[in-house]
Order: sequence, then C-alpha cells, then structure tokens
Amino acid sequence: MLSRRARNISPSPTLSIDAKAQEMKRQGIDVITFGVGEPDFDTPEHIKEAGIAAIREGFTKYTPSNGIVDLKEAIAEKLRMENDLDYKPGCILVSMGAKHSLYNAILTLVDDGDEVIVPAPYWVSYTEQVKLAGGIPVVVPTLEQHDFKLTRSQLEGAVTKRTKALILNSPNNPTGAVYTKEELEAIAGVCEQHGIYVISDEVYEKLIYDGARHVSIASLGPEIKKLTVTINGVSKAFAMTGWRIGYAAAEKEIIEAMGALQSHATSSAASMCQKASVKALTGPDDAVVAMVREFAARRDYIVDRLNSMQGVTARRPQGAFYVFPNITGLYGRVVGGRHISDDTTLAEALLEVAKVAVVPGVAFGWPGNLRFSYATSMEKIKAGLDRIEAVL
Repeated sequence: MLSRRARNISPSPTLSIDAKAQEMKRQGIDVITFGVGEPDFDTPEHIKEAGIAAIREGFTKYTPSNGIVDLKEAIAEKLRMENDLDYKPGCILVSMGAKHSLYNAILTLVDDGDEVIVPAPYWVSYTEQVKLAGGIPVVVPTLEQHDFKLTRSQLEGAVTKRTKALILNSPNNPTGAVYTKEELEAIAGVCEQHGIYVISDEVYEKLIYDGARHVSIASLGPEIKKLTVTINGVSKAFAMTGWRIGYAAAEKEIIEAMGALQSHATSSAASMCQKASVKALTGPDDAVVAMVREFAARRDYIVDRLNSMQGVTARRPQGAFYVFPNITGLYGRVVGGRHISDDTTLAEALLEVAKVAVVPGVAFGWPGNLRFSYATSMEKIKAGLDRIEAVL
C-alpha cells in the first residue's frame, strides 16, 4: 500500500501534457508545443565552455552540500548589485534547480497543519509541495482586472492563526504579472504584522518587458527581509534548464536548516554545473538581453493573434514567457467533434485536432484559461496559431 503522502500528490500537468505531445511526435505526428516553460535558446557559449573546462580540469567530484564558495560569492554579489539585498555566502544555499530550493524552504518552514497562502493562478508545484510537507495550501483567487495580483485586503482576509507562510511569484507563472514596489510594500506590511514568512519565487526576474521593474520583496526593509526566503536560479534567464542550479537566500538560521535537510536528501548540485553558473552570473549578459528582446516580440505577436480570435481574450504580460488567455467565450462550441465545456476539453481538442499542445488553466488553479508558452520560435508560434485559428 502506498503512503498517504504518495496517494495525495498529483503529477505535474505541464509535464504530462508535454509527455503526451512528445509521444505523438515519436509516432511521426507534427505537434507544435506551447506547453513546457523552457527557453528554446541555447545556453550561451561562454557558460558552456566553463562547464566543459571544469570537466576537463577534473572538477567532477562532490562539493560541499550547500554549494561551492565561488558560486555563493557570485550569488551574493548578484543579489547586492541587482536586488539591493545584502547576504553573506553563509546565508545562501545552492540546490538542484529553483524547484528544489522551493521544496527545501517549504519543508524547513512548514509543519503539519500549518497554512500556506498561495495566490491563484499559481505554478503547479506550489500546492503539491505544501501538501508534501504536511501543510495546508490556502488558495486565494486573485482578480483578472487586478492583473492576477494579490491585494492587501485579499491577503488580510486569508490570514488565520495557523498561517505560516505566503508563496509569492513575481514575475508570475502562468500569468506574467509583475508586482510593483507599492504592491509589495502592502503585502510586506501584512506579513510583518502577523509574522508570516514569504517564500519569494523570483526565477523569471530578468524576463521583463515594457520598462517594468523587478523588485525583491526582501529589499523593502529589515523586518520583511528576516521573514523572506528569496528563491532564484539560472535556468530561465540563461537558458540553463538542464543544468539544474537554483539557490535560496535567507536568514542564516533558515539557510542552515535548509542545508541540513538537503545534505540528507540530495547532497550537492553537480560540480561542473556550479562552475558554469559562476560564469553565468559574472559573465556578459548580451545573450540575456537578446533573448528578452526576442521574447518581447513573440509576446506581442501571440497576444495580438489570440485577441483577434472570437471568444478569446488575452492580457499583455509584463514578465516571464507565458500568455494566459481567457477562453470561456468558446464554451458551448464544437471543436473537432468535441463539445467544449471547459479548458481541459479545449486543450485536448487542440492537441488531437490541431496538433497543438497547450496547458489548461485548471492546472494552475484557474479554470477557464489556457497557458501558452512563447519560449519557442516565432515560426512555430505563427504556425501553431494558424492551426488553432483554422480549427476554431
């Protein structure tokens, strides 16, 4: 008999959609995928060369489980220069991707029965990780007219005596919403008042458009900094998803506890990947700038095309590489012989009939929308949208 923990966990819908699309591709079917959030750009050459050099130099053994010193120093300098955050290397933990960093933070802070506030729409793993820790995810629906961002009044209304933490994601997956400094100050005030920890997922921080500015909530003052675990990584900004390097920065007591947990669960991240990540954080950012410029062009195109389709409305995101259109205007339609009653049936119809993979909004706690990732070529975006438009 499987454990209660195993029985209560749902598999990642984004990965299951991608798996089905990949199986269709293996069968020779031409599928265009808007599913998984992974940049289609290659890892910049200077970063790859740093990883190759580490292998050739024999840097292939275990490292300290909390990360090599030069990477933690590079992270500390990055946080100081880019985020106005002062953390010593001893307050930084390197893990195997930002997802791993998030899980370490949740397991370290959350006890059985603790409540964790999760604004919806949310990234699919937040609620599952809270449940794995024995916590209770308290999902708070945001409002589309507020750009899917949690307000102070919504947060105050969700707080109880059992509230332990808030998971905050800016720029947001799946909506691309970016919180302003003023909005974060309002949230920080509530968290300080009630002693609520903030787990701040900032992995999309460099992917930002239209002059929007990323602000780390921990930079707003010493009190909120004490309550915040800042999560980031190299995967999205540097097209390094497969290198699996994420990191967390927080008060030393929290980081040491997270490090102890990691030491028994996984030990260190891959040694050569850590060396490559040093180069990513300290090297030139030309490739990042070029990638963001291309993402912005793709975003504009996909938003305009979606809004031209009857029954579909899409807000223009300020960050990340996702569009999250409302498709409730298509309910009641018949697509490829399927009666469209919700976002899941539409996603299934688009995959089977149009051979286009998208993720239903219900996966993110928000039925009635679909998530399109524009981390794919403009050529594929155009072809995929042409297929969808033809089917609709």
